[in-house]
Amino acid sequence: MSRLTKAAYGVGILFFLVSCAFSVFYGYMVVNHDLPAEGKTMETYNYHFVLVPEELDNDYWRLVEEGAQKAAEEHGVLLEYAGPKQANIDEHLKTIEMSMASKVDGIITQGLSDEQFTPLINRVVEKLPVITIDTDAANSNRMAYIGTDNYYSGFLAGKALIEDTNGQANVAIITGSFYANHQQQRVQGFRDAVETEAGIKIITVEESEISRVRAAEKAYQILMDYPEVNAFYGTSALDAIGIAQVVDKFREQDQVYIIGFDTLPETLKYITKGTIKATVVQEPFEMGYKAVVMMIDLIEGKKVPPVIHTNTRIMREEDLPDIHRAMGEEY
Repeated sequence: MSRLTKAAYGVGILFFLVSCAFSVFYGYMVVNHDLPAEGKTMETYNYHFVLVPEELDNDYWRLVEEGAQKAAEEHGVLLEYAGPKQANIDEHLKTIEMSMASKVDGIITQGLSDEQFTPLINRVVEKLPVITIDTDAANSNRMAYIGTDNYYSGFLAGKALIEDTNGQANVAIITGSFYANHQQQRVQGFRDAVETEAGIKIITVEESEISRVRAAEKAYQILMDYPEVNAFYGTSALDAIGIAQVVDKFREQDQVYIIGFDTLPETLKYITKGTIKATVVQEPFEMGYKAVVMMIDLIEGKKVPPVIHTNTRIMREEDLPDIHRAMGEEY
């Protein structure tokens, strides 16, 4: 073997060993969460929490994150916002499992279907605290829940529809998911609110998969298949927006009544325009903020109520000035 060959061989071995050393080092750092999350700097923090939403790229869940991040900054907490980009129960569960394996101090997550979600949460709680947010998992061993009373919010929506339509409507329901607990509760609350009204008929219930595009597709198909439908109830933040897009294009505004959920900017625009007549207002920012504070209290041994319901109410066009003032905007 020539000197040149030996030198090249030696350099190759050295490069290989250095590469292995770096791989082991950074692998260790990632597993132990010593590397900062994207967009964060390495800082000293008291606790490390993970917030797992229904889907990352959702305006409603971004408001939850904003509240949680504000509380995290105030209390020296490193908060990661991680989960499926679009609603997907398998990815949601996988994120929780990975968070548990990473030895974070606490997990804040939306509750999901009992069959898959409850066994996992019960395993996680044996190692670290779990708080459910927005949607409860009451049959699990989660430590606490903060968020909307989803059955009650659906009941409020039903009563609002009765009032606004004088008890005369053929209703189509578009729900985000047939399987998510909070969506089921919002539908059931609505059903129970209108069941004694002879003039209110629920014509069909369809699923949007938490997608405004899918909600629009379903709304269009409903108007084609059921021309007698003159009212819609959308149970996720994106449903009423998708419905409104279709009604604006294919029906006169006064011919179809729409009630939805939440106060996303598009929802407010459609209320101002008159396409959406009412929406159920939740408190996502407050949910996120209080969830972080509750988790800190749990870790520090303080007593935390098992259930905290945030405020829920109906908002119509005449309420918009109050909403905008509360948001620091002009109307």
